Amino acid sequence: QYYTEFEQHAFTLSATLASSVKADVFRARARKYPNARAHSLFHDRVPDRVYDNLVATVRKNLGPLQRYHRLRKKYLQLDRLLAADLQVPLVQKAQRKTSYAEAARMVTEACLPLGGEYQKILEKGLIQDRWVDRYENKGKRSGAFSSGSYQSPPYILMNYREDVLGDVYTLAHEAGHSMHTWLSHRNQAFQDAHYPIFLAEVASTLNEELLTHHLLQGEASRDPLLRAYILNRQIDDIRGTLYRQVMFSEFESVVHQAEEKGVALTLDFFRIAYRKLLEVYLGEEMEIQAPLELECLRIPHFYSAFYVYKYAIGLSASLALSRKILAGENGAVGKVMAFLSSGGSRPPLETLKMAGVDMESSEPVEAALELFDDRVQELEKILR
Repeated sequence: QYYTEFEQHAFTLSATLASSVKADVFRARARKYPNARAHSLFHDRVPDRVYDNLVATVRKNLGPLQRYHRLRKKYLQLDRLLAADLQVPLVQKAQRKTSYAEAARMVTEACLPLGGEYQKILEKGLIQDRWVDRYENKGKRSGAFSSGSYQSPPYILMNYREDVLGDVYTLAHEAGHSMHTWLSHRNQAFQDAHYPIFLAEVASTLNEELLTHHLLQGEASRDPLLRAYILNRQIDDIRGTLYRQVMFSEFESVVHQAEEKGVALTLDFFRIAYRKLLEVYLGEEMEIQAPLELECLRIPHFYSAFYVYKYAIGLSASLALSRKILAGENGAVGKVMAFLSSGGSRPPLETLKMAGVDMESSEPVEAALELFDDRVQELEKILR
C-alpha cells in the first residue's frame, strides 16, 4: 500500500533519477574519468577494487540474511514474508526507563575500553559541559545530529526519551561523532581537522558496538528479553547498514554502467534492474510484490551517487576495531585514538589501515557477516 502512492508519480520520479545519473556520467566524461564511479571514488582515493570487493564479499555471504528471513517468517507465524514484515519487531521493546543521567553513565562506562582519557573527556562533555540539547521542545526538529566549529565544543541535538532504549544508542552514536570531532580539532590544523563521511560512521558505530557489548555482558546477561531485544537490534543494524546498503551500491553501479553504454534509463529499466537485485539479496523466503520495485525511486542518497557504500565500509571497520579493543590486542587502543585524532590529514583508507583495519581486504566484511550469523543463531535459541 505504501508504494502504490509512488506509482502515481513513477514516471516523474524515474525521469528525475535518470537525469541525475546522466549528469553523473556527463561530469565524469567531461573531467576525463574512466566512468562515473571512478569519478566519485577519486575524492576519497578509493580504488574500484575496494567497491567491487565489498559487493562480491556480501554476495557470497547472503545465507545468514536469508536465515534471518526464515526466522522471522517462522516466529511471526506467516504463510508468506513481505517487505513490510521486516519492520515488525521480533521482540517487544524492553519495558524500562533510563534517565538522561543514567544513559550518559551507561555510554561512558561502555567506552571505558577506549581508555581513561576518552572516557573522562566524554563524561565531562555529556554531563558537566552540556554538549547535548537533549529534550523535546516546541518547534524543535526531530532526529539527532552532532556538529561543532573548529574552536567550539561539538554539540549534539537530539530528543531524548526515557522510555526508549534506542535513544541510549542514539546518544552513544552521536557521542562518537562528537568525540571524533573533539579529538580531531585539537590535534590537527584547521585545514586537516575535518574528517570525511567515510570515517565519520566508523567513530559513531564503534560506540554503539561498545554499548552493545557492555549491555550483553552486564544487565542483558541476566534478562533474556532484554538480551533478545539487543541481539535483534544489532541484527537489524547490520542488515540495514551492510546488506541493504551494498544492494543499493550494486544498483548504483548497474544504472550508471547502463547509461555509459547508452541504455535508455526508463521506468521499466529501473524496475527490472532493482527487482533482480531484490530477488538475489532477499532470497526465496521473501515474496517480492511489484510495488516494491519502486523503492529505488525513493532513496535520496541515489542523488549523491556512490555514497551509501561508505556506510557498509564504516560498520565493517568499526566492528573490526571493537573486536581488537575488546580482545585487549596490544596497541589497539592507541591506534584507535590516533585514528580519532587524525581528522582528514590522510586519505581514509590509509587512516583505517593506521587504526589496524585493511579495507582493501575482504576480512573485515567477512568478519562482520560472521557476527551477523552468530547473532541470528543466538536469537533463534532464545526465541524457541
